[in-house]
Amino acid sequence: MKKNILIYIIIAVIILFAVFFFINNSTQTNLSENTESHNNQQSVKIQSSYTTNSFNNIAEPIEEKELSVFSTPLAGDENRLENIRISCNTINGTELKNGETFSFNDTVGEPTAEKGYKEADVIVETTLTKGFGGGNCQVSTTLYNACLNTQGIEIVERNPHKRKVAYVEEGKDASVSYGTLDLKFTNNTGKTIKIYMNSENEQVTARIVTF
Repeated sequence: MKKNILIYIIIAVIILFAVFFFINNSTQTNLSENTESHNNQQSVKIQSSYTTNSFNNIAEPIEEKELSVFSTPLAGDENRLENIRISCNTINGTELKNGETFSFNDTVGEPTAEKGYKEADVIVETTLTKGFGGGNCQVSTTLYNACLNTQGIEIVERNPHKRKVAYVEEGKDASVSYGTLDLKFTNNTGKTIKIYMNSENEQVTARIVTF
């Protein structure tokens, strides 16, 4: 009887040991698999980030080709200079696809005090008076002459002043007045063009490029 009890105890110990060994081995295997999976995910993320950064690093900037540039001498009181600056900044960076038409009035919009425009000298018919946006005609004139020097740009609308202006030779001006007089031209160059404008270094400058 005692021998049978001893045998049962030995068998029970063996079974308990086997169960313990199986559970412990299974837990270590799962932990190893989870760790490996996590490492793989980190590796994928790092590789993805590296690929993106590598692409950004090797991406070459778009090369622009200058088609024309034209400048007019800047003069006038502070109000006029501020109006010119606002309009140049509004036009600056405008892109025109092949076949598209540019409108000065549509791009710049109505010159109002809310937009920062101030009263400055404007020509109405043959009379010099004050009006919001005085100076815009020099911006449109500068851009008009840059267009004249660009092969493939078609002038659709251009209106001369009825009295001579000081910043460009006679016959090369382009008057604008929101709602009545506009400067319009169509891009027929076969490519997209971009317009750069600024009022720096005592000049109003229009530069037309393609890319």
